Amino acid sequence: MKRGTTLFLKIAVIIIGIPVLALCIFLVPEIANYASELYPDITYLKYLVLIGLYVTAIPFYFALYQAFKLLSYIDKNKAFSELSVKALKNIKNCAITISILYVAGMPFFYLMAEVDDAPGIILIGLGIIFASIVIAVFAAVLQKLLQEAINIKSENDLTV
Repeated sequence: MKRGTTLFLKIAVIIIGIPVLALCIFLVPEIANYASELYPDITYLKYLVLIGLYVTAIPFYFALYQAFKLLSYIDKNKAFSELSVKALKNIKNCAITISILYVAGMPFFYLMAEVDDAPGIILIGLGIIFASIVIAVFAAVLQKLLQEAINIKSENDLTV
């Protein structure tokens, strides 16, 4: 396979990461300040929001890195290898981690929605949880299929 056949997908992975980085730099501090303005009696809420949102960015970027590695394996004709299975497993674990972190943070979404009287904030949190679960299930299915394909390939190599 020619190198660069997955160039479009690699560019897409990079383009997905740029807006999230911009959100982390510009919007997350504003959200934390807004949360501290909503609840001035809870002074540490600002730091909890900052920590919570930045901690969820770590598995997101790790999953993007794993997707980039997976695309590199495809370019190198190593798509049907244990390395690809491991990358898919890491992506699945990152998606599960993100959904768990957002489930743990749902009380903050509820508090902000109740004070601001905006139920859409809760829907944003639920949307992130749902999207992470969908990605985790999709990565798990691909991981299982790829592992089965590798097992079949190794059986065929042994019979010849």
